[in-house]
Amino acid sequence: MTPDEEALNRQPIMEMEISSLSLGGSPRLAGGDPVHLEAMVAAQGELPPIVVHRPTMRVIDGSHRIQAALRRGETTIAGRFFDGSDDEAFVMSVWLNVSHGLPLALADRKRAAERIAVSHPQWSDRRVAAVTGISPSTVADIRRRVAGTSAPEASRIGQDGRVRPLDCSAGRLLAGRLMAENPALSLRQVAKAAAISPETARDVRNRLLSGAELVPNRRPRDAAPVGVKGGRDRRPLNLIRSGDRPEPVPDHAVVINRLMSDPALRYTDTGRNLLRLLSLHTRWAKEWEAIVDNLPPHCADAVADLARQFADLWADFASRVGPEERMAS
Repeated sequence: MTPDEEALNRQPIMEMEISSLSLGGSPRLAGGDPVHLEAMVAAQGELPPIVVHRPTMRVIDGSHRIQAALRRGETTIAGRFFDGSDDEAFVMSVWLNVSHGLPLALADRKRAAERIAVSHPQWSDRRVAAVTGISPSTVADIRRRVAGTSAPEASRIGQDGRVRPLDCSAGRLLAGRLMAENPALSLRQVAKAAAISPETARDVRNRLLSGAELVPNRRPRDAAPVGVKGGRDRRPLNLIRSGDRPEPVPDHAVVINRLMSDPALRYTDTGRNLLRLLSLHTRWAKEWEAIVDNLPPHCADAVADLARQFADLWADFASRVGPEERMAS
């Protein structure tokens, strides 16, 4: 769930006196961009409407447009009002500046995430990340080091507006009991009843089948795993989910090379298509990190949603071709 830009766009556009507006409180730490300003001054036609926080008359989105209008000798500018608290106005300002126009610099987005983590401690890392255009893991790092956000919360509000507990232990145990008592229940039914995600429900099912503990032992949050520098894991991405099972996960490239030598896959159209899809996931972590670091902020939300949808498709694929499904059929 992101700020309601559609509701904002339904607000009427009106002419505002520039002299009545305040330009303070921008999320841009370094101020305006001269090149972008010159481009707007030289542009023909009317400037898009700005957004103003009605209670304070502070410009939420449109500082460059204000300066461009003044350079043109104009005293009024078209704009919409935003009604809400100062914190809500800041969130809207960040969202608008990340999603379109001149993107915020990475330092600006990190500082914005820091402020939002303090003002909205109940928001999940993914929800803060969706607003600020940075990764959820970066938000988690920021949340841990920002003063005032260290107190543990029982739950957080996700992007979809649903409240989810941070500690899923009780939900995992309930899910395990439900699956044992009624094996015909689907993962989504179990997840809904136990207030956990379908992916967590799938992990619980895998643990039941393997005889592992339903609640995994967690590494302390401050402890860095082997291969981690500066809080970021630089090992190749582990894109094959092991479900935290005790047995080691085989090297991805080795497994895929073995599959590529299988005639049953190599010499059929379906098999070749599958091998091409699997080969995409043998990239090293630095390539994935480069994509994360260079993804345009205004595309981040759409790409993240697509990634989650594709992850669900792969998870469903795994559940349908897995050994337990084969045995059931």
